[in-house]
Amino acid sequence: MEHQHKVDLMRRNLLLGSAALGVAACIPPVFAASGGITATINPAVTRPPIPPMIYGGFIEHIGNLINHSLWSETLDDRKFYYGVLAERARKPDDRRGAMGFMEKWVAIGPVSAIALDTERAWVGEHSPVVSVDGSQERGMVQHGLALKSGTPYDGRIVLWADPGVTVTVRLVRGNGGKALSTRVRASSQWQTQRFRFDAGVDTTDARLEIVGQGRGRFGVGAVSLMPADNVRGFRADTVALMKQMNCHILRMPGGNFISAHDWEDSIGDPDQRPPIMDPVWNAVQPNDVGVDELLQLCELIGCEPFWCVNTGFGDPRSGAQLLEYVNGSPDTEWGAKRAANGRSKPYGVKYWAVGNEMYGHWQYGHMARDQYTVKHNMFVDAMRKVDPDIYIVAPGGFVDEMTTGQGIFIEGQPQVHVGSDRDWAYGMFKDSWGRFDALGTHAYPPGGKRFDLSTGKLVDVNQTLNEWVHQMPDRIRTMVDAWEQYKKHFPELEKGSVKVFFDEWAFHFEDDLKGALAIAAAFHEFFRHTDFIAMAGFTMATAWMNFDRTRSQISIKGRMFQFYQERFGTVPVVVNGNSPTPAPKYPVGGDQPSVNTGGDTYPLDVSAALTADGRTLAVAVINATEAPHSFSLALQGFRPKAAGRCWKFSGPGPDAKNPLGEPEQVGARESTFDASAGSLTIAPASVEIYHFERA
Repeated sequence: MEHQHKVDLMRRNLLLGSAALGVAACIPPVFAASGGITATINPAVTRPPIPPMIYGGFIEHIGNLINHSLWSETLDDRKFYYGVLAERARKPDDRRGAMGFMEKWVAIGPVSAIALDTERAWVGEHSPVVSVDGSQERGMVQHGLALKSGTPYDGRIVLWADPGVTVTVRLVRGNGGKALSTRVRASSQWQTQRFRFDAGVDTTDARLEIVGQGRGRFGVGAVSLMPADNVRGFRADTVALMKQMNCHILRMPGGNFISAHDWEDSIGDPDQRPPIMDPVWNAVQPNDVGVDELLQLCELIGCEPFWCVNTGFGDPRSGAQLLEYVNGSPDTEWGAKRAANGRSKPYGVKYWAVGNEMYGHWQYGHMARDQYTVKHNMFVDAMRKVDPDIYIVAPGGFVDEMTTGQGIFIEGQPQVHVGSDRDWAYGMFKDSWGRFDALGTHAYPPGGKRFDLSTGKLVDVNQTLNEWVHQMPDRIRTMVDAWEQYKKHFPELEKGSVKVFFDEWAFHFEDDLKGALAIAAAFHEFFRHTDFIAMAGFTMATAWMNFDRTRSQISIKGRMFQFYQERFGTVPVVVNGNSPTPAPKYPVGGDQPSVNTGGDTYPLDVSAALTADGRTLAVAVINATEAPHSFSLALQGFRPKAAGRCWKFSGPGPDAKNPLGEPEQVGARESTFDASAGSLTIAPASVEIYHFERA
């Protein structure tokens, strides 16, 4: 099981990659004689339209990912899960540890003067109580706050105090900065008091102090400090960027996280939602960004919510109650609770992922396939009694996933075959048909490695840039190969009513030009299979941005998503060529498709689509090599105007980045071209989209 353990660690070490985006200074396309490659396009030969949900995203409560990117709260551990420590904890150096790190409260004065009250706790298991004796200020401080100028900060504190104690809240704006302070009223009972500070500086080294003077005790239950420009608790800047992304569907809030998550902990008064230790990612979640907040985020950015239900430690009743909370009318039991929490109108969520990766033994609540299908059916039956119109996506576990690390590894039997006991999707088709509308599939191919079918191990491979870029589309194609096999066992699939949601996918978690080329190549493969791939959810949607705690920009990856949404067409057109991709180097199966992806214009990857009105033909060309390449373009039955428009997405090299706050190197540049020339030369490491307008 050593191999499987390593693969699981790789799978669970998903980190967002992000960088800022800019527009590079690019020269217009150069026309030259053909290099021998010919692409032939007949716009009358089309595929089904591109589902807008192909441009979807996925977010998960992994450590502080959502809390530090989309949510505007400046304080960590604001409900005192860790109590109050004697000294400040050190942030881990590794990325995984840093992703779950929280600043903790540190004692002002002797830590022995602070007790954790479990009898009168405001929220969670305990609340800190500070004893003051008149000799000095005592209380607590949190360091490392990031503040921005230009907006005040609104705070609130839940506290009580003995009559002889006064409580002061201070905001210290960095080393040597003048402190802002306010005295907050307190009585012997828990009360919420509000305050406001105008930070007036940009800093990442502020601190918030809560101190008492006098004689007696005071207790603190919860504290919050948010910029006043927040939008329903979300950061104004990152929400604006997410809206720019035009994300059509967003899968949330997990992911592996969901299988040990109790959704009821994330509704109601945020100050009374208990902080919990998430055992999946080994990080504390304050439960501030819960059901209502995430669904309202979707409303703010204008996207379709796609909610994942806990079928791990959860039960069918909890799934049905969650659905009623989200979609039920205010006169239902759980719809009334939603209304009491401030939202009378049902959210009307259509898309529901019933379970996440339940085929994986790392998944909390994992069980044998033939037991799980019974559980799945119970969930769906209970949920459809509440709302019969919901769209159900079940965990697929296709043979390519099960072989390459998503399933149960058996020494000496690494490859999972269609119809075998380890083929999870086969079990779903066999035992749960009619209780799902789509099967979900996930893929995270590791760059520069391949899965060896003889040993079941990942091995390093030497790759050209083009081969590296096409690892992601190759994994899409392995799923397509599996789908063709499933259709032989289940002919009903030929009717097209059951779809595939590629609702988690990513490759190369750094944000650079070559990673963006891989995204483009993945799009091209999705476009070739619009007959049954209906949705794709990029991991993580926050990787569309480059951000810190106060600043943000669209990343290179985000710009590539925008590039295709804004410049490519909507009706795919078949592209034929005279230069097929090379035959597979390795045995077919696992992560090796039957045919290498990229089409018949090797080494270029050409895709084409008409706009909805049929007036414009968009031709996208990926050159994932480090040399320019020319090709001839033959348009059949389509006479274009003489002048066309071109957009070139490029940079100074495959590894080029756009770090936050630094000069931009990678982006798109518009130019015109002679649409009658018939030959194009594509720059190295670039994607170019050409518009031919019908004459």
